[in-house]
Amino acid sequence: MKLNNQLVLGSASPRRKELLERLGFSFTIRTANADEIYPSNLNPMEVAAYLAKLKADSIMLYENELLITSDTVVDLDGVILEKPANANHALTMLSELSGKEHWVHTGACLRTVGAELSFIESTLVKMKNLSQEEITYYVNEYKPFDKAGAYGIQEWIGLIGVEYIRGCFYNVMGLPVQRIYQGITHLDER
Repeated sequence: MKLNNQLVLGSASPRRKELLERLGFSFTIRTANADEIYPSNLNPMEVAAYLAKLKADSIMLYENELLITSDTVVDLDGVILEKPANANHALTMLSELSGKEHWVHTGACLRTVGAELSFIESTLVKMKNLSQEEITYYVNEYKPFDKAGAYGIQEWIGLIGVEYIRGCFYNVMGLPVQRIYQGITHLDER
């Protein structure tokens, strides 16, 4: 699909890259150089938005470019489950998610030199009661250390463990593509 602006994805995430490619746009990648530190008084939705904007602010933007940054957080009862530090941390996180509903919030910031559009997309996810064997298998085989909440919905654990979702599936992967598409086409017309 042809745009007036050159798209820039401000992320090294292979999942975000894949999803943006599937929209049919060509783009370059320019990663953010920002410490993902946020004020402790923010709720999980605000953290996702704050980090997406922080990333956008750290990337040099040129005329005729449209930058996309995002950040995804997993919210279990108001507590953010970030990327696990190691296998034991991943096992603990997945045990905490087992049998429960949780929210996945993605903050997105789309920006040109003259305009900015930010939003938050939230999806409710319900995990089945996962056995310790299932959790251990997933962590050992898939090594989900680069994923918030220690899981990828598109992977084995999503296939066997997600009972239902309410909202955007792709948001749980890290990029709410329908709203990103709307934002791109809106800002590109300006």
